[in-house]
Amino acid sequence: MKKLAWVLISIFALLVVTACSSSEQTASVDETKLIRVGFTPGPYSDQVRKGIEPILKEKGYEIEYNEFTNGNEINFALEEGSLDANIYQHTAYFENFIGQNNLNLVEMIKVPTAPMGIYSDQYTSFDNLDLNKTYKIAIPNDPPNIARALRILEEAGFLKFKQDYEPISVSTKDVEEYYVQIEFIEVEQAQLARVISDVDFALVNGNYILASDRKLSDSLLLENPPFEYQNLVAVRAEDQDKQFVKDLIAAYQTKDFQTLIETDPQFEGFWHPEYFK
Repeated sequence: MKKLAWVLISIFALLVVTACSSSEQTASVDETKLIRVGFTPGPYSDQVRKGIEPILKEKGYEIEYNEFTNGNEINFALEEGSLDANIYQHTAYFENFIGQNNLNLVEMIKVPTAPMGIYSDQYTSFDNLDLNKTYKIAIPNDPPNIARALRILEEAGFLKFKQDYEPISVSTKDVEEYYVQIEFIEVEQAQLARVISDVDFALVNGNYILASDRKLSDSLLLENPPFEYQNLVAVRAEDQDKQFVKDLIAAYQTKDFQTLIETDPQFEGFWHPEYFK
């Protein structure tokens, strides 16, 4: 009888362990249904709210929106685990930031992007600029976006670069000739839209223009952003194969989301990713 009792106890214990193991496996497959996403003020949270969240809700997900006024904090928040994804930055900024700070984050997909443009409350065109005047031009104060702004200024005819410059890291040191006199005023990205009226021209990222109740169409020139200046979804490298990431990416690639971006006036003037075609 004692042997039988021990056998029964052993079988019961085995069943308990098996059940716990099965429960753990189920939990590992059934990943979190709350996706905490970080943004800066502007249209990328609106894209998620209008176009991505409804798709994910059908799969049982909830989205937690976390808005940061300081973009430098968002990648750190993702790295340390208080966010599951962030959507606010382009590839050049992202790669520069994670490289400098040794962060284990990865880019997953490009998203419709509000281009950088040249804005002015003083001028309506670049025609007939005074060669004897020094123009105050506000540009971002971080190297990747300084390069971006200078490339747009070259396109607009303000300056000319030396041959064989490196596009991603070009700086004022690479300028061969200025066609007008320029005083550059470096400003933190999120503040640029606020100084437009204080300078002659300002190079401002589109998301901050929209957050300031201006329109992309108010620009004197909008860029056609190359790969490195297209915005992205970032996640921790350890999470990139998890189901919530796959479902988030799949939502961006739906026809419903494409239709929203192409028809909603809020997203007029946005660059469209390749998967829209």
